[in-house]
Formats: sequence, C-alpha cells, structure tokens
Amino acid sequence: MREMLNTAEWLVTENGFDPARANAFETLLTVGNGYLGTRGTLEEGHLGEVSGTYLAGVYDDHDSPVIDLVNAPDWLGLTVFVDGVRLDVRNCSVAEHERTLDLRSGLLHRRTVFVDAAGRRTRLETLRCASVADRHVCALRAEITPENHDAEVVVESALDGRRRNFERLPVYPPGTSFPPAAKWEKWSRTKHLERTARDVRDDVLYLEMRTVSSGVSLGYAAITTATPAPAARRPVVEDERVAQLLTFAPTAGRTIRLDKVVGIHTSRDPDATGADLRSAGRATLRDALDRGFDGVVADSRTVWDSWWDDCDVEIVGDATRTHAVRCGIYHLLIAANGTDPTVNIGAKSLSGEGYRGHVFWDTEIMMLPFFIYTRPGTARNLLAYRHHTLPGARGNAARELAAIGTGSDTGSDTRTGARFAWESADTGREECPEATPDGSFRFWARDEEVHVTADVAYGVMRYVEATGDRAFLHDLGAEVLFETSRYWVGRVEADGDGRYRLRTVMGPDEFHSHVDDNAFTNHLVRWHLEAAAAVHDEFRTSAPEAYERLARTMRLDADEASRWRDVARRLRVPGRRADGLVEQFDGYFDRLDVPITEWDTNGMPRYPAGYHHFNCEDTTLLKQPDVVMLMYVLPDAFDLATKRANFEYYEERTLHKSSLSPSIHAIMGIEVGDTSRAEQYFTRSATVDLADNQGNTEEGMHIASAGGTWQALVCGFGGFRVTHGRMTFKPWLPAHWDALRFRLRWHGNRIRVDVGHDQITFLLDAPPGMTEQVQVSDDVVLLQAGTPTVVPLHSTIRRDAPLGAPSYS
Repeated sequence: MREMLNTAEWLVTENGFDPARANAFETLLTVGNGYLGTRGTLEEGHLGEVSGTYLAGVYDDHDSPVIDLVNAPDWLGLTVFVDGVRLDVRNCSVAEHERTLDLRSGLLHRRTVFVDAAGRRTRLETLRCASVADRHVCALRAEITPENHDAEVVVESALDGRRRNFERLPVYPPGTSFPPAAKWEKWSRTKHLERTARDVRDDVLYLEMRTVSSGVSLGYAAITTATPAPAARRPVVEDERVAQLLTFAPTAGRTIRLDKVVGIHTSRDPDATGADLRSAGRATLRDALDRGFDGVVADSRTVWDSWWDDCDVEIVGDATRTHAVRCGIYHLLIAANGTDPTVNIGAKSLSGEGYRGHVFWDTEIMMLPFFIYTRPGTARNLLAYRHHTLPGARGNAARELAAIGTGSDTGSDTRTGARFAWESADTGREECPEATPDGSFRFWARDEEVHVTADVAYGVMRYVEATGDRAFLHDLGAEVLFETSRYWVGRVEADGDGRYRLRTVMGPDEFHSHVDDNAFTNHLVRWHLEAAAAVHDEFRTSAPEAYERLARTMRLDADEASRWRDVARRLRVPGRRADGLVEQFDGYFDRLDVPITEWDTNGMPRYPAGYHHFNCEDTTLLKQPDVVMLMYVLPDAFDLATKRANFEYYEERTLHKSSLSPSIHAIMGIEVGDTSRAEQYFTRSATVDLADNQGNTEEGMHIASAGGTWQALVCGFGGFRVTHGRMTFKPWLPAHWDALRFRLRWHGNRIRVDVGHDQITFLLDAPPGMTEQVQVSDDVVLLQAGTPTVVPLHSTIRRDAPLGAPSYS
C-alpha cells in the first residue's frame, strides 16, 4: 500500500514507536477534511494514547465548567488477535514500525511487524483516509500477513462511543512528572455523549450518540469487507459500542485484506436531507461501496490535487523548509470546512482538545490571509461564521455595556451592537474560562481583549478587498461591520478634552492587563469605524433596497455612520515620540525595563529569573508583538522609519511565548531591513509542531502558527502586501535559497509568483484578454493573462538602506 503515497518531499514519517513521542505524532498524523479530524492514533490503541475524532461545530457543556469541542465516537477501531493474543505495542514486541502521512493526498500509511511471546511474526499494514470529496466518508484498509505462522486470526472492527474529554489535571508539586503510559490517567474527564441507538444489521454497524446538553445527534454507520472471506462473523453489541468479529484461518505468507468504510452524519449538518441519521449513513455507505476503497481514495486525491494547485509553495534550494511549510498548509486545509458557514477553526484545529476547540482572533489575523489569497470560498465561510454568531456577540456587548452603565444586560437591545467573544464556540457567547484550572490566576482576556471585534471587521474588509465580493459584503459583512461599530460607540469613554478613550483593555501582548488606550486596539478600532462608515455610504448608494432592508432589521438610524466617523476622529491613539516610538499603551514606557539575558537551545528568549506568564505586568517584557503587529496589519498607516524604530525597540523586549509571535517578527524584520533573525523566526514558526519545540504538540496543532508560517514565507520573504488596494511585492531571499514559488488569488484570478534573487516572474491564470496590475517596489507592472511577465529586481529596496528615504540599487 505504501506505493500509493507520493515522493519523500511530501511525507511526514514516524520511524519506530517511542511512547514519549507518540502523542505528538498522533497530532502530526491527523487525517481530516474540515468536517472532522481524527488524530493519528494506532487502530488498536495503546496505553497512554490521546485518541480523538472531532466534528466541526459539535460542542457541549455538560459536566464541564466551559463548553468543549466534543471528543466524538471513534470510527477507527480495528484490533487483531493471533491465537487469542492481542497485537499491540505493549502485549508484543515491535520488530518494525513506520507510519507515514502523505501531505499531498491526505493518506496515512502504517506498517508494523509484531512478534508475540510464541515467536509468531505478524505484519499489519493500514491505509487511512478521511475523504475530502465526500466529507461524510472515512475509510480504512488493513492488510494482515502472518509471516511465519498459520495461527487463527480474529479481527475486531468497532465503533466506540465511550468517549470522554479531558477536563483538568490535579495540582501536583512543581516538577512532578509521570511516565507516558500513566500521565493521562491522572486527568479528570467530562462526559458529553449519551447513547441513543446501536445495533448490527446485515453486517452494518450502527451507533448513534447525542450530546447531553446541546442535543446534537451523531450517527455512525460502518461496514467491513474482507478478502478472503472470513470463516465466521459475529456481532458484538455493548452499551456504547458495537463491533464485529471476523475469524480467519490463514496460511503463512498469505495476506488478509479488510476494507472498512464509515459514513458519519450529524443532526446539525447544513447539507442534511431530512432523512434520519441511520438512513443517511446507510446511503453514504452504499455510495462508497459502489466506488470501493480505491474509488474513495481516488476521488479524494482528485480534490487534493486541486487544493494543492491553489496552495502549494516551494523554496527552491531548501527542501527541509518547503516540507515544513507544506505540513502547515496540509493542516490548515483539513481544519477548514468550505461548505459550512456555521463553523470556524479552533486554536488546535480538529487535531486535539487544547483550548477546548474554541475560536480566537487567530482566525482573522493569522489564518484567514492564507485562505483569502488561496481558497477565497473557504475564507468566505469562515467569515460567515462570525455573522452566524452575531446573536451571541450581541449578548456579549449588551452584558458588558450594562456593566459599565451604557446598556441592558438582556441582550435584546440590538442598539448595543455586537462584541465578538475572545473564545467562541457554537453560539458566539463568551466561552473563555475565568481562571486557570487551579484558580490561582484570573484570565482577564475574556473581559479585556476586545480587539477581537475589530479583528473580525479587519478580516471582512481584507476579504472583500481581495475578492471584490460585494454580495458577501451586502448580505453578511455589512451587518457585522455595523453591529460591531455600534459596540465601539458604546464602549468608548469621553474625557475632559473632547477625546474618546478605550480604558481597561488588553492588547495582543497578554502580559499586560487593565491598560488604557492600547495602540493596537485603538488604531484598529479607528480603522474599523472609518471602514464601516465608508461601507455604509457605498451600500446605501449602490444597493438602496438591500440597504433599507438591513436598516429596518437593525433599526439603523440615518446618522449612525456619522457617529462612527466622529468617534473614529476623536478616538485617542498613542502618538509617536521624537524617536519614532509608539507607546504600546498609556504608561508603558514608565514600566520596569527588565533585560532578556538568556536564550534556549533554539535561540528563543527565556523568562528572566523570577518571572513567569502571570507576573510581568509591571515590566516592559512582551509575550508577543503588539505595536509590531499593528504595523503589520495596517501597513499604510506607518512609514518605514517608524516601523524600523519600533521593531528594534520592541523586538529586544519580546519573549515570544506565543506561537503566533515568531512569524510576525520574521515578516517585519524583513520589511524594515533587519534580516538577521528572519530565518530563525521563520524556522521556529514552521517547525513548532514538527520539532515539538514548545513541548505541547500532543494537545493539537498550533494551527495559527501554520497560518503565520505561510504569511512569513509569502508576505515576508516574498514581500507580498496589499497597500492602497493594490498587490505589491518587495521580496528578499536568503542567499542559499535559489527561488521562492507560490500562488495567490486576486479578484477571482490566480497569479503564480516565482521570486528569484535578480527577478520576479508572474503568470496570470485568467481568461484571455484579462489583465491585472501589480507593483514591484515602485514599479507598476501590467500582467496579461497567459503570458509570463519577468520584472528585474534592480529597483528593490536594499535591506541595508539607512533610515529615511528608500535607497535603490
């Protein structure tokens, strides 16, 4: 089966079985399709595993302090017994073990040779697929070969609903550790599922579970076919689990092949036909069986090929980093559902339970750009989720503004606008825990990181700018912009000099809470209000009937847009000192300046002695970029000299304790001419999970870092920006890279970009006669469809240019 995989540059491989690394590989080897993700656990399981299948949008808060992305029933279960001996990594010796994820096709291959106590060698080979052609289909092929024996082989194929989510780890003394086989047993767990149906009929396993509080039903139907035919089949029906035992009388050296096909449906599926879940599952199985396992895989491959045609990148001359970036792109692609506008991407995607599957600002700032510029239809759906959760966001705003005396806490008055949650799930209400599990530290982000609301507006406008999708803007985006603008009008506070302020907030740097007039927040809010007012005027003029319908629904007053402009104009934004520095928030420059003096083996900063995440408030230490992030997301608002001064100042105070941090520093370092650490930051971001360099990959992918890695490559080294509404390019490549190749979507057309040291080549994939303008440094270039356009880089800004006017070579 390994011959079905692509060549080495597309493969992520686990060689040998190491219990200490197993959980990290379970994350890395996740298969998925945006509808679901299944961690790369062994089919038979192992003691110490962190197994999980997660269905996008299936949340529940029963038996847990805040809502969880539910660990759904396991469809993988396939266990082999040889003469009654269970083949697994603890019960047998493992003579050979290799697992390989093919990033190009989404297939996970496994080859393991077990040796039992009697010396019998049995080879198990599997191929796993979560179809991207039909997201309801998962498939598993297993080949079992008795290498030196003819003992009876029994295979158990199961659907298992006995799932639990991790809740919390009891507090142990500092430094306490447990062996891999035991550490997860120490956690308390929550139960989110109850069984509603299960049976085995006509060799079809069926299991139906329902989430206890949210009431979402999950239906799994599975059938396992075998060659040669088994000597016997026997059903097993338990409370929350169904299985089938297939018995074989093999001949040494002869392979038994089993194909397991599973159809998964839920009651919340937007494509539900009205049929019950059992009927839907059986229909999915019939269709999959008609195509066969090979057909399911072939159909999925075809879709994967089209996805990679949109998204692929290549660093010519650096295969290792190309591989790392492709790994991140793979995980981005399987995290997003381009057909369901009611779901988004959690902080750990669908690959683990970290952050309970909640949605953060990570989507709009770190991941959305990848989708906007490669798969804009998926970007549209990710933003549609924010519209879908507007009712919850309205409730958030009403409760907050009531607490500060400007609104009703019922959430029924839409005039209070909408505030998006710092941590969102299925409804849009705030789901961030109030404190750490042991209660020692308060999470102020839930109350103060209000910038997420402006981040969503930023995502809406960047999407429309890149796609020209006015229908989305008028149908969904405008309501998001207008409701969130209302929130800012209620949230600002007037001071004595006629200015407005945003008090008691937290910017992206989470070391500092309860601050006033955070630069990132205030600048982005002003930008948000101005953009909303401009959209309001355009909408009223270009589509008056649609505008009037929305205005009636929202009870939008004729002068509200003027009010947004007034607040934007009078909102205080931190100014620049004579040396160009922008103060991160009021009083930041007065805080204790604690130097960073130690770095880890990856060259990343360590906490200064005596400091940790929760006691840096009174210092100038940063968790992650704040002002530097501002200058990245609003590139038109600051000149190069200002960007450089702020990068140099804040970079030496940033501890990079968020995986979102290194990629932004790589980009901005390149932009301001400080390339000394660009590759280091880029590599840190690209390998955060492949190298497990934060030690928590076992909890799920750092999916925002994957989005940041793509941006570091394309927007940093590739020099791509959108400034003043136009695609611009100012690339810089390390000397040992030969070229950088990537693809972008702009207004419905694809542009292939090939960056070299001396020239940049564009190819516009568009209908004949189409043209597009791009800017390379200061030169405006006209691209013509189907014709490569080569632009010399003689006028590229030198990265060692002094502050002030640009210098050209």
